[in-house]
Amino acid sequence: MGHDHSHGLDHGHHHTHHANKKALLISFLLIAGYMIAEIVGGLLTNSLALLSDAAHMFSDAASLGVGLLAFKLGEKMADEARTYGYKRFEILAALFNGVLLIFISLMILWEAYERFLNPAQVGGTGMLTVAVIGMFVNVVVAWILLKGDTSENLNLRAAFLHVIGDLLGSVGAIIAALLILFFGWNYADPVASTIVSILILVSGWRVTKDSVHVLMEGKPSHIDVGEIKQRLLNLASVTDVHDLHIWSITSDFPSLSCHLIVDPGKDRDSLLRKATDLLHEEFSIKHTTIQIEGAGSNIIDKEDQCCN
Repeated sequence: MGHDHSHGLDHGHHHTHHANKKALLISFLLIAGYMIAEIVGGLLTNSLALLSDAAHMFSDAASLGVGLLAFKLGEKMADEARTYGYKRFEILAALFNGVLLIFISLMILWEAYERFLNPAQVGGTGMLTVAVIGMFVNVVVAWILLKGDTSENLNLRAAFLHVIGDLLGSVGAIIAALLILFFGWNYADPVASTIVSILILVSGWRVTKDSVHVLMEGKPSHIDVGEIKQRLLNLASVTDVHDLHIWSITSDFPSLSCHLIVDPGKDRDSLLRKATDLLHEEFSIKHTTIQIEGAGSNIIDKEDQCCN
């Protein structure tokens, strides 16, 4: 019986991890600094759009802070208590951020409803000034985060969606301020807040759903299980593949385990290397556990036959 346990943690992965952490740190400092200014501006102008955006910025600062903590904890080595290490904490951070986005959006929607019933006078000029500055801050932060790995790292993507929500909030506040200044339409303030809140709610739901999927050991969305099984079957001397499981340790760390049935008398060490290289190079699976069995072996776990 052959067995291989391969890790694909290369220099590129560590470089990406460091770049993501640096992007989060710079973004956190910018967001936290401007959040204070926006709270003051919202109170002085009595603008719900600014205060809602400031509330969202507070959630951004919290999410970025948790994200930084997640990256730091994720660097801790595996131990006897946590044999996979602490990388899954990044997914917990993403889940926290997703739920926070949903909560913030619902809170703003309720306040907007109250303002529809009782419209408030809003200082348009001050509101416009603060919103324009906020838009530029969010554009800079979004650009910094985009330089990270937002397509693969769920934690960073959650933080990026927070900032995009802020950017949309700033744009909405600018439009509302212009409508108030030129047409005296104070309803523009709660309308802008409502639109942005709905967008934030959608983003929060997506991040929460993706986080739960990873925590439930779901298959990474970019991987086709059927294609992987067929590629393994195409390897010389492999007659069957069973107990095939694919999941993620964290958002950019897919893992796989499986049993390969092979013809007797074959070079199992060579086959293990070919299978491991195939999975890493063609499917970017960084952690593989492959067990080789001879034809006639009957140790299939009946509970896992659904995955065959």
